[in-house]
Amino acid sequence: MSDETRDSNGAILADGDNVTLIKDLKVKGAGGVTLKRGTLVKKIRLTGDPDEIEANVDKVRGLVLRTEFVKKA
Repeated sequence: MSDETRDSNGAILADGDNVTLIKDLKVKGAGGVTLKRGTLVKKIRLTGDPDEIEANVDKVRGLVLRTEFVKKA
C-alpha cells in the first residue's frame, strides 16, 4: 500500500486541488454547521496522513476532511 493521498474514487490528490463532498457532513464544534453533498472545496492542503486533507470551507477554517468523503472536482 502506498502513502499517496487518494479520493473516494482512487484519484490522486495534490496540494491546491479542488474537491467535491460526496456526503452531507456535520462539523463538530462549528455551531452546528452542516456541509451539504456537492459542496466545492477549493485549494486543499495535504497533511502527513494519506486519509486526511485540510481545507477552508465557508466559515470553517482549518477543517480536516477524511478523503473517503471527497472526490476530485
